Order: sequence, then structure tokens, then C-alpha cells
Amino acid sequence: MANGQTKSPAVFLGYPLGDRFTPHHRIVDYFEHVAAHNENVKLEYYGETFEKRPLLVVWVSAQDNIDRLEEIRVDNLRRTGLEAGSPTNQIPITWLSYNVHGNEAVSSEAAMKTLWALVDPAKSHNKSWLQNNLVVIDPCVNPDGRDRYVNWYNQKMNAQLQPDIQSTEHHEPWPGGRANHYLFDLNRDWAWQTQQESQQRMALYQQWMPNIHLDFHEQGINSPYYFAPAAVPLHRQLSDYQLEFQETFGRQNAAYFDANDWLYFTKEVFDLLYPSYGDTYPMFNGAIGMTIEQGGSGAAGIGVHTVEKDTLTLKDRIKHHYTTGLTAIEVTSKNASRLLSEFESYFDQLPKGTYKSYVIKATNSAGRKSGLLALLDKNKIQYSRSGKSTSLRGYSYQSGKEEAFNLEKEDIIINAWQPKSVLTQVLFEPEAQLQDSLTYDITSWALPYAYGLEAYALQGKLEGNTAYSQPEMVKNDVDNEAVAYIVPWRDAEQAAFLAELLQKDIRVRFASYPFTIDGNTYPTGSLIITRGGNDYVKDFHQSVIQIANKHHIVLGTASSGFVDKGKDFGSSTVRTIKAPKVAVFSGVGVSSLNFGEVWHFFEQQLHYPISVLDAADIHHLTLEEYDVLILPSGRYDWEEKEGERLAAWVKSGGKLIGIEGALEFFVDKEDFGLSTFLSEKQKKNFDTDHEQELTSPYRERERQGISNYAAGAVFEVDMDSTYSLGFGTNGKYYTLKNNSNRYAFLKNGVNAGVIHSLDQHRAGFIGYKVKAKMKESLVFGVENKGKGQVIYLVDNPLFRSFWENGKLIMSNAVFLVGN
Repeated sequence: MANGQTKSPAVFLGYPLGDRFTPHHRIVDYFEHVAAHNENVKLEYYGETFEKRPLLVVWVSAQDNIDRLEEIRVDNLRRTGLEAGSPTNQIPITWLSYNVHGNEAVSSEAAMKTLWALVDPAKSHNKSWLQNNLVVIDPCVNPDGRDRYVNWYNQKMNAQLQPDIQSTEHHEPWPGGRANHYLFDLNRDWAWQTQQESQQRMALYQQWMPNIHLDFHEQGINSPYYFAPAAVPLHRQLSDYQLEFQETFGRQNAAYFDANDWLYFTKEVFDLLYPSYGDTYPMFNGAIGMTIEQGGSGAAGIGVHTVEKDTLTLKDRIKHHYTTGLTAIEVTSKNASRLLSEFESYFDQLPKGTYKSYVIKATNSAGRKSGLLALLDKNKIQYSRSGKSTSLRGYSYQSGKEEAFNLEKEDIIINAWQPKSVLTQVLFEPEAQLQDSLTYDITSWALPYAYGLEAYALQGKLEGNTAYSQPEMVKNDVDNEAVAYIVPWRDAEQAAFLAELLQKDIRVRFASYPFTIDGNTYPTGSLIITRGGNDYVKDFHQSVIQIANKHHIVLGTASSGFVDKGKDFGSSTVRTIKAPKVAVFSGVGVSSLNFGEVWHFFEQQLHYPISVLDAADIHHLTLEEYDVLILPSGRYDWEEKEGERLAAWVKSGGKLIGIEGALEFFVDKEDFGLSTFLSEKQKKNFDTDHEQELTSPYRERERQGISNYAAGAVFEVDMDSTYSLGFGTNGKYYTLKNNSNRYAFLKNGVNAGVIHSLDQHRAGFIGYKVKAKMKESLVFGVENKGKGQVIYLVDNPLFRSFWENGKLIMSNAVFLVGN
């Protein structure tokens, strides 16, 4: 293999970079071509997308470094403590990730130019940076989103450069190319790894733990270019050197931009707080993580006029990202020795957060515990079994206070004396300490809230005495004498089990009251699968057992329908669950992200069919085909007659579920009982005098505006556990509030989840004006109309699919309410 055989992108593709957008498969072809003709370039496929597009990286370095890749990898893990031993080499790893947002499509074009620059024989000065630097290039993190944008744009672009912003090529149709197949924002999925692209990429990332990570993006066309240093708030767990290196990189990049008269800005907008970004996640794993933002995005196309009437071209955007990528490689090379020593020191430091040990009580449901441990495993966070019983005192996530509790032998302990110390403290911190309330994302994500777990945080070191291993699933055996099989209803694992039973046409009932039978007590909502009524099911016992074992569900059995306490199985309160035909609205005005969360939940977690309807088609849809209609958050500009039609559909037996912003379609409407306030008197109590704000200095307006803003605040919600929407919650739920909407209790309905007191605020930022309105407000409610129901979900229970606590609420809404 010889460098002279390597073609430039222009020669290989047949057009200069920047003349058009390159489809993903041709980017793959080019990376394969370069790897095939350069021995110092190694290509590795690490997975594929839902739409079967390949995911890949290339490793580029001096030949002797490529020859010892495994040694470099293991040595870097030794610096973290994830591998035993001492490192023997001084080769840092610089990881460049492109196109995590599909319609920020300059990134993959720049990736090809950057790769060519590292192998181009004419650019010999670049080779010196590879002597002590292993460069990793991921040309496209989100191929499905990229191709959604590129294929559309290449159909719409004009033959002649058309920078007119009003031209069609500058207006992407819904849902746009930003997100992946399921319309998830992959740049917010680093820690949670709910999407298959993230899962596959992060498995590779954990094997290498790079020292530098650059995440290439685009922003609005009138914002020129952003690079580090980052904006505040800066998480307190970041090291001085991480911030110093950002400054070093920023000044070097600025020098190159200044030499070309390119405008840029730093230290604005993009902070380092939320732990699931392409800059923060690497930072919390000891690396230098940096977000890079070029002005452009989907609206820019091949060229567009900015507000100053300058023409921003794709070629310009490529040059900017290309320059930044090479700067990162250069700066890493020049600072290699200190970079590695500081990286190693990062993992040697003592835990510095307020809370350093965390206890997950064994009494939590098995499904919620296993979900948490699976997430910890993905992030290489270690945990152990308590193995002892004693009395302790710690911060209770549930009460929000320091209190005494009993540590039991089967409790799970996670402490910060481990390689992933910082990430552990960040993911479990009850409250992020903010230097500034103006943040780019949510301000609370503590895992005990996300999973709805009883848990405690301790300030000192608490160790378990044995490795924790999840109890092996005891496979259920066929019991031909069983009158019924019983499953407690506690989490989304049972919902997936129920979903398959219904699809196999197996009749399932649920208990509206707790009951005791054969000495076993079962909570409200428990599933009851009776032999009677399922006589048409071939091999009934074997079928139920097989499905239960597949879903890791432990079945209880009953030899009689006569219970010891509670209601017998033939009671009218033991209700049959109908297999609902479900549809979700999509299209213009609908939040593509929330639609994607619903879509993904049904298809990839419940594995239950869902029809996707276009909201614009409502006037000619046959709604009677569906039992459940879901309105994701969004703006529904339907006419009054469509509201009347929906109300009539509900009255005839339909179930309508509205999420977050969708509730604005119902509020204060004659056909629906949702209101902002119960009375004028209540409204007056919340009215605020804004006269002082109107005369405030202009520069203070943004800061004052956050008083009406909720940035992922956690509230404890009082749930009515006697009602089907609250089944499995034990009377408490922890909601993540990302909107400032406030709704009154329903006058004629079930207020299934409510906030009574402001003391129920547990964590996260919420403006004081919004917080005041949360007193005596609705979170989840059900309005009965005729034979049907309208279910109001004020807060999104499926947020980014990592808020596991909410999936039970959604399952209750779909399967149990109204039966």
C-alpha cells in the first residue's frame, strides 16, 4: 500500500468538497479507500444504525503507533485504573466526532478533508503531529439523520448557487435531519445510551477512554463560529487543567482564525453541566471535551445569505471545521506529556463531591434495580453488595432531607472510590451546584429520581463486602393445576410482558384492590392471567410460562380464585385489559423529539404496534379505528370542529392522551375540563406585577426571564395509588419538570398526580415565579367523558427515554386507565 495511490476527496468523489453534500455511503467508500492505501490508517466498523447504515472509525498515527494499537489502548486504560499496571508509552488519543446531528452536515465533509490532510504526501508537516498522537476520526455519528437531510437537500438544491433564505432548499420539512431514526438527539444520549448508535459507540469509547474529544456541530447561520473555552456554569468536578487546556486550545485556534479574518466567539452559550453531551461526558471521564459550532445547519445548504448579506458557503464551513480539527491534533501533540500526566492525575484524585457513597435499597422493584445496574455497567461504574446490616444516616432522595435508615445485607452500594469516581458523583448528585442559572439544558438528572428508587447519599466512604451479582432468573415451571398466574405491577418490565400477552391474544385481568392468596400479598394493579376465559389459547400454560421467562418475570400461582383477603378473581373489580389499537400524531407542529420518545417506547421497549398519523390529516382520518390516540407535546392548530370531533370520539369510548405542550389545545376549552386556574380568585393569587420588569435594563431581560423558566426541576408528586394511572407507584412519583405550564386540579375528573406544596421541589433549577405557581397544581389527571377518557400528562413521562420512572405512568395510561 502506498500513499501515492490515495486519492483526494475531490478526485475520489468526482467533485470538489463543498459543491454538494456527500451521501453517507460515499463517505464510507472514501474512508475505506484511504484505509486500503495507507498502512498507518486502520478502519474499524463498530456497529450499524437502525436503518442498517454502518458506523465506523479510523485510527491514524505514525506507523509504529499503529503497529502497537493494543498497547496504546491498554496503557490508556491503565492511566484510568480500569486496567492494572503502569503505562509504558506516551501516546495521547485525540478523538474527533462528526455529524452527531444529521442536518449539521458540514461535519462529515470536513472529516474527509481532515483525513486526507493526514495522509496527503504534500502535507509533510502534519505527519510530525502523528509521531506522538493517535487520532481517531468518526466521520458520522448519525448516518440516518444525515442521509435524511442530504437526500432531501440534493433533491431540492438549485443548479446555480441560491443563497436566498426564502428558497425551498433552505427549509427542511418536518422532522428534519437533526435526530436519528427514532428522532432522538444523540448528543444528549451519551450517558443514558438509550439508542443503538450510542450503545455501540460508547462500548468502543469505554475500551479506549480518549484524552481529547472534539464534537463538531453547526449553529444558526448568523452565529459565525464557536469553540472552547466553554461558558459557565462549569461543573465543580472539572479540573483546573481541563479548563486550562480548553484555554490553550482556544487561543491556538483563535490565532489561525485571526490569520484568516474569520469571526468567532468563545465562553458563551455552551456550558459544561448536563453530563450527557459530547463535551461534558468526556470531561467527566477525565478527557478534554469540547463542543465546536460552525454557523450554518440545515438552513445553510450549499450557500446562504446571512443577516449581513454575506454569503456563507459550504466550502467556507468545511475550511473552518478542518482548521479546528487540525488545531486539536497539533495542540494535543505539543502538550502530549502533560496531557497524559494530568489525565492520570484526574483518576488518582480523592472524591471531592459532597456525597461520596450511595445506597440503593434492596426493597426496590427488581426491574428498576436491574435497569439502573444495566446503565452503570454501560458506563463502567462499579457497585457492590452491602453484606451487612447496620443503622446509618444519609440524604434521602425521597424526602429531600438527611435522615436515619437501616442498611441491609442485600442493599447495593456505589461509592466514589473507583476509576469512574467523577462520573459516579455527577450522575448521583442530588443537586447540581450552579455558578449561573442560565444553562443550556436540564439541571437535574439524579439516577434515583430517574428510576424512582428508594436511595440514600452519604458524605463518607461506605464499602460493600462482596461483588454484587443480580439474582439469577429462576425460570418459571408449568403448573397445569394453576387456576391463575399472578404478576405484581411495579415497572415497565411488567408492561412489556403484558404487551406480548395481549398480542398473543391471551386474556389478562388486573386487580383494582390489593389481595392476599395462598399466603402471598399482591398490590393494586397486579396482573391476573386466569385459565378460565383463556380456554381458546392453545397450550395456555406453556404459552404464559414461555412469555414470562422471556421477559424475566417471576410468576405467582393460585390454585383457586377464592382469595384470603381482597376481591375474588371473578369480582367486577378484577377487570379485563383490552388489547388497544394505538395511534400517535406526528407532523408539522408536533415535537419531533417527544413523538420519537413515544414511537421508540412502543416499538423498542414495549414491542407493541403503533400507527403513526399526520396531524394535518385529522379532518379525514377514521378515528374510530383506534382505541388510544396520543398527542405528543407540540402545537396543534386544529379548528374548533376538530376539538369537537375528538371530544365526540372520546365520549364514544376512545382514550386521548395529551403530553406536555399538547395540553394547550385542551386548556379552557368548552369540550374539555382542563383549566389553568379553578377560579378568578385563585388566578389573582398568582398574578405578578411586571411593571418593574418592563423598565429594566435590556441586558438584564434574559436573566430576569429565567424567573419564569423550569430547567429540569424534580418535584415529588403525590399519586393516587388507588386509581389505575397511579398503580405501581406506591403513592409517590418523581417528575422532571421542563415547562412552566401550570394547570388546576380537575373539577370533574381524577387528579391522579398532584403537587400540593412547594416543599415537594427536590432538585434542579426552577424560576421563583414558576415555582410559586406549582402549589396546588396538576401533574397527571384523567377526565371521564361518556365512555372514554382524556388523560392529561402535564410533564413528559418519557423524557429522552432515560426517565425510567415515567414509563410505568405511560403504560398505566395506555393499558389500564378506562378498563
